[in-house]
Amino acid sequence: MAGRYFDEWTVGDRIAHEIRRTVTETDNLLFSTLSHNPQPLHLDAEYAAGTEFGRIVVNGTFTFALTVGLSVGDTTLGTLVANLGYDKVTMPKPVFIGDTLRVETEVTELRRSNSRTDAGIATFRHITLNQRDEIVCQCLRTAMLKVKMS
Repeated sequence: MAGRYFDEWTVGDRIAHEIRRTVTETDNLLFSTLSHNPQPLHLDAEYAAGTEFGRIVVNGTFTFALTVGLSVGDTTLGTLVANLGYDKVTMPKPVFIGDTLRVETEVTELRRSNSRTDAGIATFRHITLNQRDEIVCQCLRTAMLKVKMS
């Protein structure tokens, strides 16, 4: 199992996730279509060319979802009880088709669950960077994790 149990984490732990992903036109098109987002900035090359960006901007909710997805293997894979929330999601720079994204994670808070003796709550700060090392997305993810059984 790749994910860590609650009691295997320490506040301040950092991970530079190995998996990277180059965003494709198909990723953006499918995600925008599946999420019923008709924003022409994401789908219409002619429209997008006339904006300050000069080209299609990748759907921000795809970038956010990819941020979490790229982190799961090293953080919560197989140890997650539930994601409890996402906070302070920001996107300081746009993502464009062809950008290659990577994620770094830091544990910012840990506490035992008040309602479950077999679980703890971890808060992760995820930061997504493009190939130019520009931050394109960041967020806090609060997750309930299993406690390792001895």
